[in-house]
Formats: sequence, C-alpha cells, structure tokens
Amino acid sequence: MKKIITLLVLSILIAACSSKKEGNMIVNGQIKGLKKGTLYLQKMKDTLLVSVDSVALLGNDTFVLTDNVDSPVLYYLTFDGNTTNKRILFFGEQGSITINDKVEQFGFNPEIIGSKNQEILDNYKEYSQRFQNERLEFMKKDFDAKKAKDLELVKQLELDYQKLARRRVLFTTNYAINNAGFEASPYIALTEMYDASLKMLDTVNNSFTADIKKSEYGIRFQEYLDNIKKNEEK
Repeated sequence: MKKIITLLVLSILIAACSSKKEGNMIVNGQIKGLKKGTLYLQKMKDTLLVSVDSVALLGNDTFVLTDNVDSPVLYYLTFDGNTTNKRILFFGEQGSITINDKVEQFGFNPEIIGSKNQEILDNYKEYSQRFQNERLEFMKKDFDAKKAKDLELVKQLELDYQKLARRRVLFTTNYAINNAGFEASPYIALTEMYDASLKMLDTVNNSFTADIKKSEYGIRFQEYLDNIKKNEEK
C-alpha cells in the first residue's frame, strides 16, 4: 500500500513538472538570502498587474520563471506578491535573462543580464540621474538665493534651470532616436518626454521602425501623440 501511495505521489509530481508552463523567455537567477518564500513573475495586462508564473523557494535561493513574449515589455519580479515595496522592474524579451539580487535590498540595485532593452533603459537612467542631480543642486541654490533675497541670482538661476531642462529634453530625444529599433525607445519617450515639444515628439515617433511602431509601447506612444494633437486642435 505504501509503495502504491509513493508511486502515486511521484506520478503527481512528475505530471506537475511536465505541465510547467514553457515560454520563449526564461528568467533565472539567485536572490541571496531568500530561503523561504515565493517569487512571482508579473506584468501589466490592460490596467491590472497579473502573475504569469511563480516559484516557491524552500531552502534554495535560485529560481527559474518563464513566459511567452510577443513584444518586449516591462515585467515585475516580486517577492510574496509584494508589488509596492519589494519588486524588480525589468524589460522582458525573448531569450534567457539572468537576475541576481539580495533579499535584504530586494529591488534596490539588481544585476540584470540578457535583455538588450534593459541595457538601453539602464544606460538612459544613468545619464538621466546626472540631470536629476543637477536639478537638485539648482533647487538648493535657488532656496539659498531666495533666503538671502538675492534677486539677481534668483533670476540667473531660473535661466540656467531652463537651459538644463532643454538639455535634458534634447538628450532624451536624441537617445530615443539613436535607439529607435528597440522597444525601450518608445517607453523612454512615453515616460521621459512629458515636457517636449510636439515637433520633438513627432520626430521621435517618425524615427521608429515599422516593428517598433506595432509594439505595445509604440502603439501607446502613437495614442499619446494623437491625444496631444487632438487637444491642440480644440
């Protein structure tokens, strides 16, 4: 009887393993220090965040998750379903992607290898952070100048800040154009070109390849552009 039960359990496990969803994107890696818990691979579907795969870690901090990717989009790697405080955001695409992190600093500075779109996004963020640091410096100088009632300096800082804003927009525009063959480009345009002129937005949109225009973020960027034009006609 025990042998029968054992064989039954084994057959159930084998069936479960064989029915494990397979996809054209494999996400694997290690979350150091995570000995017990569940990792979820999630993505946005319409306006909802849905789980496409999950794995329970019991005494082992390595993982393998998978999904079918039609067009590269952003995915979330979450721990025990926590999508607010602890999550890793990355560009998913066909192929093998390796993500390594530590449970204590989950999502803070993960190592992500294998996604070209993620590489493009990370490079942009590195440059964007420099603009952000300069912006913070301007804010401090502006605060000090106003506190000292130095109106001349306040005026000069306003002019310098406007130049910084224009440089940031111009850099983002050129970066999106230079990477127009990747899905990360319309995503960057959508999230970072909020203060760009309609002419710049059109220029970026016209630089996209046919495949990128048909991608999820390419379509959303076109809709964003169409809405701006429609509002300007009113």
